[in-house]
Order: sequence, then C-alpha cells, then structure tokens
Amino acid sequence: MLDRRPVFPGVIEMNYQAGWRIGCNVYLVYDDAAWTLIDIGYAETVDEIIEMIRQLDFPLSNCQALVATHADVDHIQGLARAKEVLKCPVLAHPRAVTAIEQGDTISTFAEIAAQGVHLEMPAVKIDRTIDDGDTIEIGGRSLEVWHTPGHTNSQLAFRTGNLLLSGDNIYRDGSVGAIDAHHGSDIPAFIRSLERIRESDVEWLLPSHGPIFRKDDALLDATIKRLEGYLTLADLGTCAPKWPLMEEWDRELAEGLLPAEREERAGAR
Repeated sequence: MLDRRPVFPGVIEMNYQAGWRIGCNVYLVYDDAAWTLIDIGYAETVDEIIEMIRQLDFPLSNCQALVATHADVDHIQGLARAKEVLKCPVLAHPRAVTAIEQGDTISTFAEIAAQGVHLEMPAVKIDRTIDDGDTIEIGGRSLEVWHTPGHTNSQLAFRTGNLLLSGDNIYRDGSVGAIDAHHGSDIPAFIRSLERIRESDVEWLLPSHGPIFRKDDALLDATIKRLEGYLTLADLGTCAPKWPLMEEWDRELAEGLLPAEREERAGAR
C-alpha cells in the first residue's frame, strides 16, 4: 500500500502523489471512501493511475464520477478505458459532448497533421452534463461547477472551499491554455473567465498542467492585459474579434495613398 500525499485535505493530485510527471494533472477528490477523478489524461497512463488509486486504498467501486474539464485529447483520451474499468458515469460540459462522444480528432487536438500529431481519440458516452452553478457531490463534499470558456468553449473549473481546480485557464508562469479556433477558443470569453478568477476570493489555483500555486492577482492582471492585446492583433487569426490595421488600410486605399505618400504626409504632421 502507498501512503497518501494529499496536496490539500481531501485532494490528491496524481503527479504529486507519484513523484514524477505522468501527464496532465489528475485530481482525486475524496470524502471518506467516496471519490471522483477530475480529468484522466492519456489512455496509456490510465492503468498506472488506477493501480496507484488501488494502492492508496480507495475502493474502485466507490468512484462517483470521471469528470472532464474540457474536450482536449491530453485530458480525455483515457476516459473510455477508465470508464470500462471503474464503471462510473462520465461528466462534461454540454459543449464537450459531441467531440467526446464522436471521438473528434480535430477539435480535441488529437490530429495536428502539420506537426505530425496523429493520436487515437476513443469515443465514450457522456452520462451527465454539468454547467455553471451545478454541484458535484462526493460523499459529504461538494464541488461547485464554474463554466470558464476561453481556452475551449467547454472549459470547466471546480471550486471547493478556498481551492479552485482551474483547468487550463492559467498556469504558474502566467501562460494560458492554447488559443486556437479549431477547439472553440474565444479571447473575450477567456478574459472574462480570468477576471472571474481574479475577482474571486479563492486562495489556491490547482491547474490542469504544472504546479499548484497561490492565486496571484498581479499575475492574473498581467495575463489579462496580454490577452486584451490579442483582441486587435492578427497573431491568433480568427480568434481576434477585429483587426484595426485592415480598417486603416481601407482608408488609405480609399484616399489613394501610396506608401511613400503616406510616409510624407505623416512626416508633415
């Protein structure tokens, strides 16, 4: 048997428990013998994680649910295998259902041909959808569901006490989950989600990747400011609501200004 190493009372993170990086952060939230997993990671590590849970003396039959924070392959590829072993319901946001139930390789980032990424995405049925304001009961403990879209349109976070299992919203270095149109990224929504976290009274952020860290308002402010800059730049393609440079060019074309003429006019001011 293994000694339990909870990061906080009633919360074990499986990378911290193992002492090495298995994959994305997988949180085992428990109360007495009842327990639930938040994310599961890649299929190749599912059996290792479940064996670790067994060695931690959690009865496998007491798993209340497998919860997907969102529908990206590095978080959910192992759902089908874990559900087969644990025989428990799978929970996700309504906007994640189609990608997970159809095993959509494009929107889940399982297929990125330009980078040579070709991963399997086993389909699995979602047994219950969860959305903002819902709760997940684990014995006598409750997780409050937050819908925090931005990284994806299905991104969820979960609050318990002064902790926020914060998904791919922000990491300790101030970076955020990938912004990409293929899986429903939305920069204005991302900013609102970060502002919600910033304005909350949670004390600790438990992200889906990397180390757990104390909520840092200055870090969040800097990240929000950076994302606000993307609103009017072409860096992230169609995720930007507008590109003012094109409006400037429209005006210059309408005025008939050639580059040297525009420069000369600007210098005369």
